[in-house]
Amino acid sequence: MFDEIQISKAIAEAYHRKVLNHLASDVIIVGAGPSGLTAAYYLARSGLKVTVMEKRLSPGGGIWGGGMAMNEVVLQEEALQIADEFGIRHVRTAEGLHTADSVELACALCLKALQAGAAVLNLLTVEDIRVQQGKVNGVVVNRTGVYPTLHVDPITFSAGAVLDATGHEAILVATLKKKGLFKSDAGEGPMDAMAGEAFVVDRAGQVFPGLWVSGMGVCATFGGPRMGPIFGGMLLSGRRIAEMIGASLAE
Repeated sequence: MFDEIQISKAIAEAYHRKVLNHLASDVIIVGAGPSGLTAAYYLARSGLKVTVMEKRLSPGGGIWGGGMAMNEVVLQEEALQIADEFGIRHVRTAEGLHTADSVELACALCLKALQAGAAVLNLLTVEDIRVQQGKVNGVVVNRTGVYPTLHVDPITFSAGAVLDATGHEAILVATLKKKGLFKSDAGEGPMDAMAGEAFVVDRAGQVFPGLWVSGMGVCATFGGPRMGPIFGGMLLSGRRIAEMIGASLAE
């Protein structure tokens, strides 16, 4: 036998255990899109404590809708090893690209990150960063439904490294700019899919002590072109930034 209060108690206790366990992490990833979830998987698999924060209800970022609400996305040859590792099915096109079901891609990234040990906290908006002794070492967080409408103070989560995987907005990098801690007039450039796919991998990295950027945030930060519904670069960017963060934390 069970009743509604037991259900409520179970949810409240389980959620608060999760939050308490992740108030201090090795890595906080802001944004549960393709690069963020890929990074979460590889970092968690290496044994690091990883917390992913997503302001929306659904993790997955811009994957779900594919291209123009046609729920297929494109992957290039270089990213197929990651797709295969995640169990994502893909079909080769006549031109040598590969298509994948966007829903399967989003679901697989979420599942693999969680099963590797990362925690995903959705409906949390990062409204500020914590900087101590010249290094980003945490984020300031509020409930997504609270942040824009009610005057309620946020709480802080700490980490050895913070990854801005918020996509086109590059929210954490933008926060640094507002505070005068990062100077750049660059913004995301116009469409050039092939150049953009290389850019998000090559330029992924640390932009300020403790703060890293991957995925579309790389283009927004350094002026790279956008690329549309091809996602191999996002996966490769996530894996590369995970390797870089892991190496940095091991020093």
